[in-house]
Amino acid sequence: MMASVFRLELRRSRGLAVWLGLVIVLYSGVIAAFYPVIRDNVKVLEDYMRVFPQPMLAAFGMEGSLADHGVFFNTYLGSMLWPIVAAIAGAVLGTRTVAADLDSGFLELPLATGIDRTRYLAAAIAGQLLVLATLAVLAIAAVLIAGALAGAGFDAGRFLLTVPALFLFACAVAAVASLLSVVSLRRGLSAGVVAGALLAMYLLDAVSRFDADLEWLGAFSAFRYLRSTSAIDEGVLRYGDLAVFAVVALVCWSLAIWLFRRRDLVA
Repeated sequence: MMASVFRLELRRSRGLAVWLGLVIVLYSGVIAAFYPVIRDNVKVLEDYMRVFPQPMLAAFGMEGSLADHGVFFNTYLGSMLWPIVAAIAGAVLGTRTVAADLDSGFLELPLATGIDRTRYLAAAIAGQLLVLATLAVLAIAAVLIAGALAGAGFDAGRFLLTVPALFLFACAVAAVASLLSVVSLRRGLSAGVVAGALLAMYLLDAVSRFDADLEWLGAFSAFRYLRSTSAIDEGVLRYGDLAVFAVVALVCWSLAIWLFRRRDLVA
């Protein structure tokens, strides 16, 4: 039965995964292919960027040279593309199994068979994990393939070290959405809270880098822990940052499963 639930979740996630995958491939591919142009004209770009106040550049994550692989990736992909992909995937996948299915009346069907709620939601979460992992790998694969074709000189091993951070960030988003979905039983509210929280954390991260006296605010932003510069430039994983996302995901998914077992779905 659990295998059937898992396959159903993957089948229902197919359209979302395909469209997000296409966006990832096109965007990542174009940006990676454009890197040699940035590298060869970095002096012109740096002269142009000096026109802007340094705190403003820092607020938008444009610190260091864009010719640097880590800075380039974090600026154009880690801070721009992936949070949007994670927000969409996490909100859709995390709210579908409970809130959306309850609203459509579908949830009554599997639960009417006497299926164990814990195993049912756990199988759905396993489907989320597979989809998010696939998207994270695809994002880096697109960068490496397009970069190789364009002669960007990316280090495949170091870029692959960013996959865990991308994956766990998306897991944390999906887990929070799953928990809110069980608590509220409302898909729109759950997705809205997730989107609002991500926007607020983005602003916190920007403000924390704009003024040194406000640097402590960055500790409350998920975007601080998503930075991949050290992994790409130094080949070093920041395990503490990964642990933050892993703990949030594990706690929220566990609470969602626990509450789902006892939740009155008629409310």
